[in-house]
Amino acid sequence: MPTIKPVSDLRNYTSVLQDVAVGSPVYLTKNGRGCYAIVDISEQEEYEKTKAALELMCKLEEGRKSGEEQGWISEEEVRDHFKVKSNE
Repeated sequence: MPTIKPVSDLRNYTSVLQDVAVGSPVYLTKNGRGCYAIVDISEQEEYEKTKAALELMCKLEEGRKSGEEQGWISEEEVRDHFKVKSNE
């Protein structure tokens, strides 16, 4: 069961923070609508890692599709590309 509290409860923020745990964020409402979430920092770090991995997988998939549709480039072309980039 999620913990939902009005944002006004932050006046006594220590009691709000006591309810925050890994896998158990506290959701804050403003005017009766969801507005904020307070999560444990380790959970946020895990979220960021997962998000970065997902973005990387999407880019890799884009590259794979591009290679199949437009043709692949040679190993030598890749090396030359990065040599130019490293000299900029």
